[in-house]
Amino acid sequence: MERVAAPPDELSAIRSAVEWAITTRRSARAYLPTPVPEATIKAILDVARYAATGVNIQPWKVHVVAGTARDRVCNAIKKIDADPSLADMHADEWDYYPNEWVSPYIDRRRALGWTLYGLLGIQKEDKSRMREQHGRNYQFFDAPVGLFFTIDRVMQQGSLLDYGMFLQNIMIVARTHGISTCPQAAFMKYHKIIEKELALESGEMFLIGMSMGYADESRIENTLVSERAPSSSFTVYHTT
Repeated sequence: MERVAAPPDELSAIRSAVEWAITTRRSARAYLPTPVPEATIKAILDVARYAATGVNIQPWKVHVVAGTARDRVCNAIKKIDADPSLADMHADEWDYYPNEWVSPYIDRRRALGWTLYGLLGIQKEDKSRMREQHGRNYQFFDAPVGLFFTIDRVMQQGSLLDYGMFLQNIMIVARTHGISTCPQAAFMKYHKIIEKELALESGEMFLIGMSMGYADESRIENTLVSERAPSSSFTVYHTT
């Protein structure tokens, strides 16, 4: 598709499709084993790359893992995560979440977590099942494709804004292919393992992972629908 082109004749249909893809995007936490064609992944990334980026920096780099490569990375992380003494030796390289939670963010976090656990029948005192569910992150929730995103260490916070728009593009475009995704900050804890398994360059910093595949709609966890605050709650209009 040309970057400079006249708008389609049916703008209302295009608008509805875009709004549908954004509104219905959810994080899938259970996937079918159905492979995602490499050509489809490439098509998604080829559109996502048009995300807005300050002075055309384009700070993203994507590592796609599937097949034996996916299994190798997952197994390496699983081996460490299964041993608390080893897992405690790993930590996020940078802070994704606040060090001190306050309302309304802590309330939203708790509501999402307990809604998910409630669907799965996990009680508050069942730490073992909580850990087991969290550990599914490191298997990409059984998705056949995983994406790992990195950035050059010389880049600053502004490039993270660019990166967020790039990630959003991936997830939205994937919807138009009937493919689901789940961005996963959980992988940040094991960035050293990922760096080793993917042989990342010394100047390459791991940011986040993402599951990609065809959602298993029969699984209860995929019925989770998170709430969003209305725009009126976070918007201030200045007119005078």
